[in-house]
Amino acid sequence: MDSYQDIRVLPDPEFQEPMLMAALFAKLHRALGARGKGDIGVSFPHHGKTPGGTIRLHGTHEALAALESMRWRAGLNDYCVASVLARVPADCVWRTVERVQVKSNAARLMRRSVRKGWLTEEEADRRVLEMKNQTTDLPFLQLKSLSTGQPFRLFFRHGDIQTERISGTFSSYGLSVTATVPWF
Repeated sequence: MDSYQDIRVLPDPEFQEPMLMAALFAKLHRALGARGKGDIGVSFPHHGKTPGGTIRLHGTHEALAALESMRWRAGLNDYCVASVLARVPADCVWRTVERVQVKSNAARLMRRSVRKGWLTEEEADRRVLEMKNQTTDLPFLQLKSLSTGQPFRLFFRHGDIQTERISGTFSSYGLSVTATVPWF
């Protein structure tokens, strides 16, 4: 993981930054899934309560060049600007960027469990009373499921700073619980 590329969404009077980031990330997700290699990670260098306006891609120069050759940003080039592929600074630290799945609606989850046959209605009613709805203040991207078409929030967390790199594979979202990306 020796290279990176920043992709920044541009201000637009018609579309808000979160909408553009979600569209950009959805295209990235499809491209990473099509590549199927798990060798490119992502981070959000300006994240806070929101992801910010920049996606940083991390990988080898060859992997990032191969992704770039797929022309995956087609249709969004007027709304974003990509840096050239650059070398990761030698004095960087490392961190994970992982997906966090928040189970925020106990009643919906129990209805699904009944529908799937995992629970009876009585068991589901009892569990709804026991469960507390989870909330989070993590940044997220509002995406649409490619398989069901349903909207969902992809929450993510930047892990603790580490001094050593941990190798591993990344999901088709470019996220990993264990593999680290350079942080600078």
